[in-house]
Amino acid sequence: MRAYRLAYDGRPFHGFQRQPDVPTVEECVFDALRDLGVLAEGAAKPEGYAAAGRTDAGVSARAQTVAFEGPEWLSPRAFNSELPVSVRAWASADVDSGFHATHDARSREYVYFLYAPADTRTDRMFDDDRAREALDRLSGEHDFHNLTPDETGTVRDLEASVERDGAFLVVRLQAGGFARQLVRRVVELVREVAGGEADVAKVDRVLGSESVEGPEGVAPAAAQPLVLWDVAYDADFVVDETAAESARAVWRQRHVERAVGARVAGAVRHGIE
Repeated sequence: MRAYRLAYDGRPFHGFQRQPDVPTVEECVFDALRDLGVLAEGAAKPEGYAAAGRTDAGVSARAQTVAFEGPEWLSPRAFNSELPVSVRAWASADVDSGFHATHDARSREYVYFLYAPADTRTDRMFDDDRAREALDRLSGEHDFHNLTPDETGTVRDLEASVERDGAFLVVRLQAGGFARQLVRRVVELVREVAGGEADVAKVDRVLGSESVEGPEGVAPAAAQPLVLWDVAYDADFVVDETAAESARAVWRQRHVERAVGARVAGAVRHGIE
């Protein structure tokens, strides 16, 4: 059995998990395996298949991980020959036959790039210290029932940190696993506190046993700034340098495209003022 690291741009997809009639990352993976002759026509999925997580629509990944029974010749670069450019395999590991990409993950790390300028010239100034205080209170083992629609599995042991990078607060969240929407709702709560919309005491109310709903509730932050950054296993992943360079090239091009788009948008905005 082999496990593969996948990087993908989540914008064109309705999430990772396969769904009828909409594009998903998982469907791209299965289509590629069919084209490569690894997955038989009519088969729902490869033998032993599992994925590390089910990212939401618009969420990207650096190290989504899938594993299945595959041939030895299926290197990441061979995998990429049939994957769309928005999905790139870049590393692989030989794993035991009983390996399960979901259940054998020791931890998962997400990174959120929160646009939060600390600049008095903008409409709102975000306070880094308030963001850190909010995340300090959210760190540790808590029942996050007010930050997920799930009714079970809401107790998690969370490691959280934040650092300033220009106009962005880079929020890193790590845990053994995450309930639905937990990452994005944690980020939204941090955004409210750092931006002065809520006091730090709201964090304690949200972590309390009482339900927090309505205007006091916390909605999920936007999906596109979120990246599934890492999934840790007791496995040795080997980078396929040719495949990795292919992935880097795709993201370099996306970086340029988005930088140009931001420059045009800024020019038009200033031209209207």
